[in-house]
Amino acid sequence: KIIGKIIKAIARRRDQSTTKPKNKTLSRADDRGSLALITETTKGETKDTAFMEIKKASMQDLEQIMHVYKNARKFMCENGNEEQWGDDYPSTELIREDIDKMYLCISEEQIACVFYYAVEEDEDYREINGKWLNEKPYAVVHRVASTGIVKGAASYCLDWVYTQFPNIRMDTYKDNIPMQKLLEKCGFQYCGSFERLGTDKWMAYHKE
Repeated sequence: KIIGKIIKAIARRRDQSTTKPKNKTLSRADDRGSLALITETTKGETKDTAFMEIKKASMQDLEQIMHVYKNARKFMCENGNEEQWGDDYPSTELIREDIDKMYLCISEEQIACVFYYAVEEDEDYREINGKWLNEKPYAVVHRVASTGIVKGAASYCLDWVYTQFPNIRMDTYKDNIPMQKLLEKCGFQYCGSFERLGTDKWMAYHKE
């Protein structure tokens, strides 16, 4: 039985996605921050450790993805961050449009975290009240939301992205304290603020 489990684990790792998106320019005038974190549980339990793998999302995952974001918005509103995503961000239309750049963190056939990842420029990052760590080509990560079924799923996703492209820019909202702590924990450095949607409460982070 033990040997059988080891073989299955190796097979899963071989299937893990390692696709790297191509460079392109991104316009994100209405992108409301990189990260959201929720801490709900499934069947009353949150696991401390579990095997996780990253895979690209598909249209078949759309309904589940939107459910994760619905819970993320609820959590944010209940924890003093109602402005960042409001009542309807991200929309179904936006996720459908970006489905090729959406990724899932899977644990025991359940979604532990969802996120957007691409190697592309973000127009909102061209001017910030501060300075980026470097001006090299970079990857962006947006709309991270964890379901809470496995502790550390969001950290696992950010670490995975770094293995794909070790120069990442991200942002979050001034009221999103849990995200600021997560980014710092994962090795990101605060580089300054910038304006989006008429407010300068957006915080720029970078990891090289």
